[in-house]
Parts: sequence; structure tokens; C-alpha cells
Amino acid sequence: MQQHSRFEDSAAGEHLDRGRRAYARRAWREAYESLAQVDREGGLASGDLELLATSAFMLGREDEWLRDLERAHHLYVDAGEIRPALRCAFWVGTGLALRGEVGGATGWAGRALRLLEQEEGDFVERGYMLFPLVYQHELVGNLSAASDLLAEAAEIGERFGDADLFGLSMHLRGQFQIALGRPQEGLRLLDEAMVAVTSGRMSPIPTGLVYCGVIEGCQRAYELRRAREWTAALTRWCAEQPDLVSFTGRCRIHRAEILQLDGAWGQALEEARQARDRPGMTQAAYGEALYRQGEIHRLRGEPAEAEQAYREASRAGLEPQPGLALLRLAQGDQEAAAAAIRRVVGEATEPLRRAALLPAYVEVMLAAGERNEARRACSQLEELAEDQDVGMLPGVCSQARAAVALADGEAWAALVAAREACEAWQELGAPYEAARARVLIALACRELGDADAGELELDAARLAFRELGAAPDLARTEQLARPSRPPAAGGLTSREVEVLRLVATGKTNRAIAEELVISEKTVARHVSNIFKKLRISSRSAATAFAYEHDLV
Repeated sequence: MQQHSRFEDSAAGEHLDRGRRAYARRAWREAYESLAQVDREGGLASGDLELLATSAFMLGREDEWLRDLERAHHLYVDAGEIRPALRCAFWVGTGLALRGEVGGATGWAGRALRLLEQEEGDFVERGYMLFPLVYQHELVGNLSAASDLLAEAAEIGERFGDADLFGLSMHLRGQFQIALGRPQEGLRLLDEAMVAVTSGRMSPIPTGLVYCGVIEGCQRAYELRRAREWTAALTRWCAEQPDLVSFTGRCRIHRAEILQLDGAWGQALEEARQARDRPGMTQAAYGEALYRQGEIHRLRGEPAEAEQAYREASRAGLEPQPGLALLRLAQGDQEAAAAAIRRVVGEATEPLRRAALLPAYVEVMLAAGERNEARRACSQLEELAEDQDVGMLPGVCSQARAAVALADGEAWAALVAAREACEAWQELGAPYEAARARVLIALACRELGDADAGELELDAARLAFRELGAAPDLARTEQLARPSRPPAAGGLTSREVEVLRLVATGKTNRAIAEELVISEKTVARHVSNIFKKLRISSRSAATAFAYEHDLV
């Protein structure tokens, strides 16, 4: 409720009018300075004090925001205006909670609830006061109950035409649905929250919170297209407010993530650095900015810089995985990489969090020769992709499946999966992942005897890695592109040679299948191919060939 200041008809009234007009234009510095001057000369009325508080927040002055909100709250209480006092108490408690000051947040929530008990009837602030209960359920992991309360809050917001309450409720509920493994429902709710934002009816602080929460939810759900769309919208919103400080650090983190996927690694690194140095960053956001830096350094082959960024992210409270495990793998420490990725995957209970870790798990286990573990992880990823079927996840799954099939000597299966992955990454505009998929295509083509196709795919991958600045991948691909040793006698693939060796030791197809952890049907197909290539018709002849060519 906007109150009139006693300065309305005085000389200070000009400053008050200027501050209000600047606030309406989102010229935060002018609004803050004008309103603060009036406040110093005798104090603002409660409504204008809220404007001052919001201006302070948007300039990154969170301490002043909380202080002025608290002052407005007391003015409302003294005037007997319980509902606006209650709303101020809600935001003070929320601000303290976002800073991790649990005691203070709990105290303000209790104060707001006592005020709520003084009012009778149905009014919109009852919806805001569901949020402390939401946070309690979230803390104990009861996201379903929290989501139900948010649905109730959204309904109250819609009924009273309160866009702030509706948008805040819908975007949090969308995030919880994604965390519960219901990404399609979650994304639908996030889209509804963004309708409230783009309508222009939401207040500045809730608008920024919903923008950032929606983008985070889209990224968690592997929905790259939506994340790109809303990151661009958030960037425009920030640019329209030249004085804006709050939310700009988070905006830069989101841009860094999108730029990394787009292949603009230099720009992504700069955005992450600037995000890290923005005032008003929470510890969590600071850790995310550092982790993003570590990822780009790792991909560019800068291990010392990557290690330092991961360590600093860890100090900020962020788990630097799977990046650190992949760095250890690149450094040749397979044991450390395997231990780290096993541990972090074992801790992950949220479906999409596991999905984010399992591709690295597959990569590390294959490098460590643990094909059984890699195969199981790939199966888990496929189950998650089947259940979720959103955004990038099918491409992630296809790429992991291709790597496992290639390690198992299943060249045709590897080729099909790698092409699916490559097409998905190209469609999403993710050049690094597409290049990695092309390497798998090349290796599968080689296994199938098509050296020319393999060379073309490796050449395309080399070019992409060079343009990206992906030094480690470029070095590995150039190594693969060098002339390899002559093919095995009889034109056998490496997998067929492996099967032939076991045939020569007298093992049955079933025993071979058990040792190689593949199906008996697959072994039979390999044996049939061996017979055709060597122009033989018996296992004894195959055994003789193996001994004659020193394959045993």
C-alpha cells in the first residue's frame, strides 16, 4: 500500500517524485539516490521505503534492502496495516534464507505467521505464507509435499491476480517436479511461470528470481533450447537496466554455460570470470562460476588452471564433479578418476543428477577396462532417457551407448548409436559433442573395414577440435588418424581376433560369451564372420589358423 510522505508538498517532494519516476523507469541508481536523500531528510513513508529497499537490492546492496524492508515492516505494524507488514516480513525472511541465515529467516517467518493469525478472511498474503512450509518440506527432502503447497499458492496468486505469487510458485514447483523425475511436467510449469514474467506484471525482484530459476530448471532437465531462449531473454532484461547489479552475475553464469555448448569457449570463460567477480554473488553461484571455468580449462587442455578452479569451487561448497574425475582421467590417473566418479554417482539420488554423472562414469570405466560397470551405467542412462525423454538426454544416451558398443566389438551397434548422437548434437548446435560422436563413427567404420569413411569422419572431427581449441581431443584424434598397424591376418577385426583366441583355447560359445560379457548369439555371429573371412568351416581349422599366425 503506497502512503503519502509528509514531503509531498515541500522542496523534498521534487526528490520524491524524481525517485518514483526513476523507479518506474527501472533507473535504479537515480531512484535510490533520490529516495535516499528524502529518507535522510526526515524519513520516507512505508510505501516509498519499500521502493528504496527494492532499488537498493537491484544495485546489489542487499544489507540495505533488508534493513529498509524491516523499517517498512515496523511502520506498517505501527499503522495497523497488517497485510503489507506481513509481506515485508515474508521478504525479509526470504532474503535471510537465501543468504543461508537460517535462524534469522526462521524468526521472521514466525513473526509473519503471528501477524497472519491476527487477520481474518481470505487474502493473497496467505499464499505467501505457504512458502516457509515449502522450505521446511524441501529441507527434509519431501518435494512432493512442497510441490502440493506450491500448487495451492499458485492458485491463490491466480485467484487474486497476484503475478508475483503465481510466478514464484510455478517456477519453484516446476523445479521440484524436475527433481522428482517428472521433467515434462516441470518444464510445462516453468513455461507458465515465464508467461507471468513476460507479461510485465511481476515486480523487479520476483522477475529476476523466476528468470534465474527457470533457466536453472531447463538446464537441469537437459532442455537446451528453452535454456537458450530464456537466457537470451534474461540478458535483454538485464541490458534494459544499465544500473542493475543483482542477477547479472547469475545471468553471466547461464550465458557461460550456453556459450560453452555453442563452442564459444573463450567468451564462455570470460563470462564465467566476470560472473565470479560480480558483487552480491551467493556462495553457491560463486562456486558454479568457478566450476564453469574449470570445465573450459579442462576441455582446452589447461590442467593446472582447471585444477585450481575446481579446488576453489569446492571451497565455495560446490561438488566439482564430474569435471575433476575427467581431469584425473586426462592426467592418466585412472584409479583416482574411477574412485571419484563411483563415489559421486553413489551419492546421487535425483534422477537427472544421476543422468548428468553417468556419461562420465561410462567414459572413466571404459578407460579403466571396467566394461561391466560401463555397461551397467549405460543401461541406467538408457532407462533414465526412456523415462525422461527430454532435450539433450537422448543424445547423451546414444553417445554413451556407442562407446560401450565399440568397446564390446559391436561395430554396427556402435555406428548406429554414434550417428544418432551426432545428429542430435548437430541439431542442438553443440559442436564439441558432435565432434566426439564423429570420432566414434570413425572408429566403428574402421572396425567394419571402411577405412575411407573412418578417415573422413576423423578429418571432420580434427577440424572441429582445432576450431574449438580442444587441445586434448585434437591430440587424441590426430593419433588415431595416423597410419595404424597392418590389419590382423585374414582381415579380422580386433573383436574377432579376441573371439578367435578364445576359440583356439577350446572354449565354447557360451564360455566365450561369459568371459567377454556379451550374448551367446553375438559370439555365434563373430564365429560365423571369422569362418567366412578365413574361408574355413570348423573350429579346429580356426585354431590352426590362430597358431599359425601367432594369435595365441
